[in-house]
Amino acid sequence: MTTSFRKSVFVGIAGLSLVGSAAGCAPGQAAGTAATGTAPSAAAGTAAYKDGTYSADGSYVSPNGTETVGVTLTLAAGAVSDVQITPHPSNPNTKKFQGEFASGIKAQISGKRLDEIKVSKVSGSSLTSGGFNQAVEKIKAEATS
Repeated sequence: MTTSFRKSVFVGIAGLSLVGSAAGCAPGQAAGTAATGTAPSAAAGTAAYKDGTYSADGSYVSPNGTETVGVTLTLAAGAVSDVQITPHPSNPNTKKFQGEFASGIKAQISGKRLDEIKVSKVSGSSLTSGGFNQAVEKIKAEATS
């Protein structure tokens, strides 16, 4: 067997292995084909939350240690109608970032349903989002009780 022939066989086997792996990613579905069936509606996974005003604190880790941010959400007709952030900074950097977060969060979540809220970065503050999201999870639990 020549070296180039062996390389061709090896490349062919590796390619078939890769195709088999890709097909295995979606059980019962051939690679490159769309799944059939009906997807659940967006409303099917949403909980019913009681209108009202709810508050919770969420914590997150920053380079300066654990920080906490207070979140107050008002729900009306199943959607966020108001949000208030209460910063609990432990240092000037945290104060700056929590303040920036507080000034930009309303525009991102007003009018959204509670189950649609999951922020990652608001007005340049990415770490505060972790505490905010944690507080939202607590509020979800409170608003369903």
